[in-house]
Amino acid sequence: MSHKTERGVFELRQGRALFITDSGTTRGAVVASVECLGEESLAHLRSYGESLRLVLTAQRARVLGIATSGSGGDVTISLDGAESADGILELATGSALGGWASGSRTAPAIAARPESAALALTRLGHLLPAVVTVSVDRTSPALVDAIESGMMLEVSVEEVEDTVARSQVEVIRVAEAPVPLAGAESARFVFFREGGGFLEHVAVLIEPPESWPDPVPVRLHSACLTGDLFGSLRCDCGDQLRGSLEHFKASGGGVLVYLHQEGRGIGLGNKIRAYMLQDEGLDTVDADGVLGFGADERHFGPAVEILRQLGVRRVELLTNNPEKVSAVEEGGIEVVERIPIVGGLNPHNLPYVRAKADRSGHWLMDMLSQTVQGD
Repeated sequence: MSHKTERGVFELRQGRALFITDSGTTRGAVVASVECLGEESLAHLRSYGESLRLVLTAQRARVLGIATSGSGGDVTISLDGAESADGILELATGSALGGWASGSRTAPAIAARPESAALALTRLGHLLPAVVTVSVDRTSPALVDAIESGMMLEVSVEEVEDTVARSQVEVIRVAEAPVPLAGAESARFVFFREGGGFLEHVAVLIEPPESWPDPVPVRLHSACLTGDLFGSLRCDCGDQLRGSLEHFKASGGGVLVYLHQEGRGIGLGNKIRAYMLQDEGLDTVDADGVLGFGADERHFGPAVEILRQLGVRRVELLTNNPEKVSAVEEGGIEVVERIPIVGGLNPHNLPYVRAKADRSGHWLMDMLSQTVQGD
């Protein structure tokens, strides 16, 4: 990964602005993350120009009613230099239309490349996908002074795009060690890092590879702190994790690819934000949309590459998700059989399971036919 890109994410997470340039032009954008925006950093942005803009994803723009369902691409909204940091955060996350209902604002515009690159950095850092920007010429004396003194980092659009592209295709095998598990004392953990450097994954090998059945039982499991570790009743993730390991033990071996993709790729903080919106009546897909995310932000290419590096070519895939089946097959690994993997149904996870079936097409009708426990 570009060290500048890595530092750029760090700067945004610290509430500091950075300058993103586009090759072939002296124009660029000074940007700051909405999630980490304070009054001081907002004033800093305004020192480069009063024409502040809020950059949002197409999903968020549609929620606000300022883009149609068929429109794509990131959009910018003029902030007119009047909003507080808290007001901008509310506009970027709230389900209400706020000031847009009055029609007092100018129409949104398509985001420029530096602005979209800034949104990509927020995604890499699992921040809310919203930034405040101001267009600045690279020759501006104030900007030149800030960059040359080290007070502001300069990152190019090309560096960001290269990092994003590599993070989806490159996987590096870093380390491995035996980690005895209850009922699987020969288990081994293999640690991988994506080429971009931000996401790290673990393959849990049950039994030595030479003893695995053919096809190899495999589960691609996205990390869920609340469900996997604490047994949250809001989802079925913990049940799926433990059920997969039991299936591997009973089958004589298998591979659990544990992916750093909390909340379908939006990160733990944003997942908690989505939980609050769900408590207001939104389902999981709509809650993610309000925050500016798509229905599923995950990419399974790294998981397929992990399987390749482990020498897995034919799998018995434990999943209810058609996207995982497609990703594995498109990656050149044969899915000989799909095994459903379901947990118990309760009043807390029922809306979540229904949304996965109705909105995302997951094969969960057998689970939904269960009696709801504790209802």
